[in-house]
Amino acid sequence: MISVAGSGHPGGSLSSADLVTALYFSVLRHNPSDPAWPDRDKFHMSKGHCCPLWFSVLAADGYMPQCELFTLRKFGSILQGHPDRRAPGVEMSSGSLGQGLSVGVGMSLAARLDGRQSRVYVLMGDGEIQEGNIWEAAMSAAHYKCDNLCGIVDYNGLQIDGRTSDIMGLEPIKAKWEAFGWHTIEIDGHDMAEILGAYKEAAGVKGRPSVIIAHTIKGKGVSFMENNVEFHGRAPTKEETEQALQELE
Repeated sequence: MISVAGSGHPGGSLSSADLVTALYFSVLRHNPSDPAWPDRDKFHMSKGHCCPLWFSVLAADGYMPQCELFTLRKFGSILQGHPDRRAPGVEMSSGSLGQGLSVGVGMSLAARLDGRQSRVYVLMGDGEIQEGNIWEAAMSAAHYKCDNLCGIVDYNGLQIDGRTSDIMGLEPIKAKWEAFGWHTIEIDGHDMAEILGAYKEAAGVKGRPSVIIAHTIKGKGVSFMENNVEFHGRAPTKEETEQALQELE
């Protein structure tokens, strides 16, 4: 998709692939034939630049035809460079970093007010949680005991300008979330058993929100993309795409 479009963000899409795949095919209560089903669980991709991953999962799950994927970033397409509500399965447009957890808190409280058992999942980037709005939302979620809310941090250690540790260090990341009143789970974000176990553990927590800190590899599965900040936002060439697809098979 990104190669055909000539632009996009492959690195963070690949680092999150296992997390989102597990969510859609094993955890979320949702209905591709009725995306607006009132009792659905909700997923919000706060790090919206990684929407090629989300669109791929939605298509694989039946929300749209596979051929739609190759309209990514084209004029008039429902699949833009960041999530757009015109795409089936997208709850809210996103992409302005730092805002997604606030959206998740709102969805969490709305479900409670409506008397629904829906759960809410918000995927954040590690560079994104340098934004102050994330921590304001984290504080409010704990205050309002949003136990139907699960945050997911894609902790791949890289952001657009380099390593998170060089730009604005995140550690001690687990202790920070715990200090804000969250049940905190730390996992290998590419180990499917750990991922599914973390989602199950989060669903059983009562009285406070949960966050999964998933240690991942940017560009996971493609040798020349792994831990390479260049592919934060660079589309692969035709030759690179062919190699990447061979390696991912």
